Amino acid sequence: MRGVIFAELSTFVAVAEQRSFTKAAVQLGVALPTVSQTVRSLEERLGVRLLNRTTRSVALTEAGERLLAHMQPVLEEVDQAVEAVNAFRDKPAGMLRLAVARPPAMALIAPLVPLFLSEYPAIQLEITIEDVRVDMVTGRFDAGIRTERRIEKDMITKRFVRPFSLLAVAAPAYLARSPRIKSPKDLHAHNCIRQRQSFDNSIQVWEFEKQGQRVEINVEGSFIVNDLQFALSTTLDGLGIGYFPEPLIANYLADGRLVPVFKDWAGQVSGLFLYYSSRRQIPTPLKVFMDFIETNRSRIGTLPPRPQL
Repeated sequence: MRGVIFAELSTFVAVAEQRSFTKAAVQLGVALPTVSQTVRSLEERLGVRLLNRTTRSVALTEAGERLLAHMQPVLEEVDQAVEAVNAFRDKPAGMLRLAVARPPAMALIAPLVPLFLSEYPAIQLEITIEDVRVDMVTGRFDAGIRTERRIEKDMITKRFVRPFSLLAVAAPAYLARSPRIKSPKDLHAHNCIRQRQSFDNSIQVWEFEKQGQRVEINVEGSFIVNDLQFALSTTLDGLGIGYFPEPLIANYLADGRLVPVFKDWAGQVSGLFLYYSSRRQIPTPLKVFMDFIETNRSRIGTLPPRPQL
């Protein structure tokens, strides 16, 4: 009976933290009807309503708020207890959940996944592609990977990728039929492929620096997209000028499929950082992943094939 109650409580916490039965089902790896029935059984067992449900939202009742406040530290202690046993295993094991923004996920993490899982077969790796900012605590993520300015101040950070440039680039075919570009201001006379930022729905401003000078350009163009890989593909096809992290386009610059439109102007990013909560013990799978990244740092930046639409 105790096991049944614990399973019901764990399911309730997942729904309460996610504010969604559907997201909780994905997190727990079970069917949506099972989640609904489990929470309903818990409410019947306790004799109180824990969640108010509508077709579009889930909200905690006062009783649900109180139960969640008691259960979260309990589940955290359970995780720590399981983690303590992990130290006695011959090989690290357990679940590692990462929230990664789409560009680094596709260009930097994807090539490393097979090697990591081959080296640590007892670890289960789950990566959530972060098109919008996620909450590390309620999402129960062990760590995330973002640019530094998008990381909350109470997180511990570890540099994942060194500082890099953001370059305005185009296919040679586009440049051959377009006006010459000498400075960022000349971009106003060109068709620029604009990107909508998924985390705040804004159109990306192109930033450039040169010898201490800094300019921001609100570019114009006939195409807007919220996916970096899609923007890259259309730039390769000669639609217009794109603005991309240098590691993502290094191979295309090397083989001449893309050409920088300026020699000296570039945006600057302080790098990508792995970050995790300062309020919890680092689980063994995360420690192993961090060591793996350090050992294989030279492999970071290996590019996947050109995206196919």
